[in-house]
Amino acid sequence: QLRLVESGGGLVQPGGSLRLSCAASGFFFNIRNIGWFRQAPGKEREGVSCISASGDSTVYADTVKGRFTISRDNAKNTVYLQMNSLKPADTTVYYCAAWWSVQAMCAIDRQPNSWGQGTQVTVSS
Repeated sequence: QLRLVESGGGLVQPGGSLRLSCAASGFFFNIRNIGWFRQAPGKEREGVSCISASGDSTVYADTVKGRFTISRDNAKNTVYLQMNSLKPADTTVYYCAAWWSVQAMCAIDRQPNSWGQGTQVTVSS
C-alpha cells in the first residue's frame, strides 16, 4: 500500500520559513518522482515543485521559484520542501504526491497517482 505522510506545516509570519517533510512507505521510493502541490479553497490545485527519483532534476512553479527548495533523502524515504520568504498568498494546504511511472525528469503539470493527506501552512502576522 502506498502511503505519503506530510508534516511540518504551521503558522508563520510573513517573511518567515517552514520546512515541510513527506515521509513515504510501501513502495519503491527511490525510483519515484515526488512532488508538492497546494490548493486553496475555491481555487484550482497548483503544482508547486517536483523532484526526480535521483534528485538530479527539479521543477518549480514561477510563484515559488527562488523562495522554495525541494530535496530528498532516499535513505530516509523522505522529500523536503524548504519554504523561505513566505507570503500570505502561500497560505493553503500543501500535499505531497507521487508518480508511479518511472521518468527521468518530473513535471508538475502531470497528474500524480498517489497523494498524502495534506498539511496546513498559514502565513499571517
